[in-house]
Amino acid sequence: MILEYRIDERADSVSVRSFLKRHGLSTHLWRRLKHQGSLFINGEQVFRATLATLHAGDLIRCEIPEDSAIEPQNIPIDIRYEDEHLLIVNKPAHMLVHPIAKEQHGTLANAVTYYYETKKEPCVFHPTHRLDRNTTGLVLIAKQPHIQALLSGRDGPCFHRTYLAVAQGHFAEKEGEIALPLRRKPTSFIEQETHPDGKPAVTRYRILAEAKEGSLVELRPITGRTHQLRVHLAAVGHPIIGDDLYGEKSPLIDRQCLHAFLLNLIHPVMHEPMTVEAPPPEDFLSVLRLLQIPFP
Repeated sequence: MILEYRIDERADSVSVRSFLKRHGLSTHLWRRLKHQGSLFINGEQVFRATLATLHAGDLIRCEIPEDSAIEPQNIPIDIRYEDEHLLIVNKPAHMLVHPIAKEQHGTLANAVTYYYETKKEPCVFHPTHRLDRNTTGLVLIAKQPHIQALLSGRDGPCFHRTYLAVAQGHFAEKEGEIALPLRRKPTSFIEQETHPDGKPAVTRYRILAEAKEGSLVELRPITGRTHQLRVHLAAVGHPIIGDDLYGEKSPLIDRQCLHAFLLNLIHPVMHEPMTVEAPPPEDFLSVLRLLQIPFP
């Protein structure tokens, strides 16, 4: 990983450590820079990074080694946005974002790692959030760990996701907020449940269209708890169609009918607002057609 910055007047007489921390470098990466990496100021290597001070006009370059145990695999990816800092990918159904102990291959991480290799980019997979295996849609990936830290933010993520879901039944209110705390179900390693002792969880919803047997719902998670949208809709009596964990299997689709279609963020480096979209996949649209729910 290589980081380069030109120091402006606002950072005059600031220590290297303070400057890099302000730009998202974690304590772990700072230690790696000191002990394994290289620091250059105006082309000259600095061997005592802790004592170095920056001045307006300085050019700072950090070379930090990164390791990845993820095996690259030639799996096609649907890229919706890319620059030198970010990669935004539209994840298909039936794909994990990251390998797990029993499943080391076929994940989005394997695919993105291969993509980086083909471009000869020395990047490691740094997703800023995750989607369930059977949820489709946009995944925001940082190309460097300090960008991941900037996007995560000290006060919460600096990006907002919006989902589409096809839920059972009709909602009493056409828009509203579901605020139910969530925790892991004591009898399961996977399931979550609403419980007063859980962590705060808030979901905003808006009904976009409906028919006799279901509703097309726009969902915006204000918090980012595991399975939050799925549990919240099930808890208010409208489980997502096809969600066999919190609802029931459906002959219409072999997964939960949930898609992350919109991503809004402020670019962590350019500081400009961005909006990225991915239309629902064919299996999602098929459910709408079969239930005769109009798609806006």
